[in-house]
Amino acid sequence: MDDEYIRERKRLIAEDRSLRVDALALAQATDAEKRAEEIVRRVRAEENDTVWGPDAPPIPGSMHVFPGMGFLTARDTILKTKLFEVVSKMPKGALLHAHLDAMVDARVLLRSALKYPAMHVRTAEKLTLANLRATLPEFRPLPENEWTSFESLVDDAYEPGTWVPLTSARETFGFGGPDAFDDWVVAALTINPSESYVTHNTVDKIWKTFGTTFAVGRGMSRYFPIYEDYLREFFRSSIEGGISYIESRMPLWYRYMIGPDGQENIPHREWMLAYDRAIKEVKEEFAQQGRGDEFLGSKVIYCTLRIATCEELDWYLEDCIALKQEFPHLICGFDLVGHEDPLKPLIYYIDPLKRFVQRQKEVGVHIPFIFHAGETLGDGTPADMNLYDAILLGTKRIGHGFSLVKHPRIMEICREREIAVEVCPISNEILRYTGSMPMHPLPILMNQGVHVALSSDDPAMFGNLGLSFDFFQVLVASEVTGLITLREISRDSLTYSCLDLEDKARALALHGQRWSKLIEWIISKFSGHLKA
Repeated sequence: MDDEYIRERKRLIAEDRSLRVDALALAQATDAEKRAEEIVRRVRAEENDTVWGPDAPPIPGSMHVFPGMGFLTARDTILKTKLFEVVSKMPKGALLHAHLDAMVDARVLLRSALKYPAMHVRTAEKLTLANLRATLPEFRPLPENEWTSFESLVDDAYEPGTWVPLTSARETFGFGGPDAFDDWVVAALTINPSESYVTHNTVDKIWKTFGTTFAVGRGMSRYFPIYEDYLREFFRSSIEGGISYIESRMPLWYRYMIGPDGQENIPHREWMLAYDRAIKEVKEEFAQQGRGDEFLGSKVIYCTLRIATCEELDWYLEDCIALKQEFPHLICGFDLVGHEDPLKPLIYYIDPLKRFVQRQKEVGVHIPFIFHAGETLGDGTPADMNLYDAILLGTKRIGHGFSLVKHPRIMEICREREIAVEVCPISNEILRYTGSMPMHPLPILMNQGVHVALSSDDPAMFGNLGLSFDFFQVLVASEVTGLITLREISRDSLTYSCLDLEDKARALALHGQRWSKLIEWIISKFSGHLKA
């Protein structure tokens, strides 16, 4: 083979990859990291054949098996792999794109709801075996004077729309008993493979189902006692998954939460106080276990929906400023959320958003925009054009940015201004923006030197709690991406967070310590793969 050609080939490959976000890290990797990198690559290559190859055991419900295939079908198989064992032990850094009302496992949420006598459930029509799957439960905590004595949702005498105590409805569920009731509720709170890949396999269709999962869940999570349980569970499960810091998007378009008395009377201020308490309680809990360095805390991105009028948005923006003044350590950004394609684009809100920037100067606070933008398949559509307005408004990061790769100048600006993209791989796949991980535009962003923070988005609905599944799907879908690439992505989540400089430096130092332990564990656990 022509030696000169081979040298020129290597030079071109190196030049092409020099812009990648992990280029410097790969060049500066320690000998131990290089050994661990090689081990992980060999484990991946082995499992490409034994788990995902044509001669591998079939995966139920799937005709096409390959690394990075549809998550909802592959999830149980992923859990059995050596590669997932490695990824699950990784320090993940920060979770920067997390919708607060979609962060706790559906069964855990239901168990919490069952603790409270005020929780009731009803259906809009009589339940039958034929309509059970298509009929959604509605939950609500009622004032004590409105509690009912009805015992069953499935009794012949049940009138649609009548509230039934949750515990009674569960115990008297005539289609299989309490376990079947739980399964019915969990199905209403989550998206299954058939919905995402068969019956609702377009963006618009699956978003409609996605919306119903939120509607069902909020009937429980908007009850203040459950909300307090929910926060502690969210923080605990995140820490167990290797996440050390969180910026959650809080659904503050509801002006009040439902209090213990069953009335909508808990204002946003009380939400923040509870959030602060939960952080402190979980920190103390882990400190007592000798794990105090594993959780650095959490902040809140104030969110309202893209359905608001400009006048309504003015109210939310003023509320955001007031909360920032009282809770400067909690409020770290502002965002508008919701399905970008059918809802109002950023340009619609330019006047109130610009007033918001001016008002911050007047009162002496700083609340960066952290906008959802480009979560679309469109090119030149209003949702796609949100990327331009996000940039012009000075967004600190971009949420999703799925269509960003269609805009070379915007990618260049992201590099120049160090605007990271919160990439949610599994969410994008389940919501049908991409058919699989090998088709996802994430490698384009990384190859162009755009920094990313992997995020789970709405894991309660998708089953990708924590960040391990998202890191796994990214790792198996690329031959270029390796363990050191994942390290850089996890570090970038801290680097581009809203932590102040001192806390950020501490977070990165702690991440480095945990990373060193991971490297040692990989070499010890899988050293046999180096002998192959």
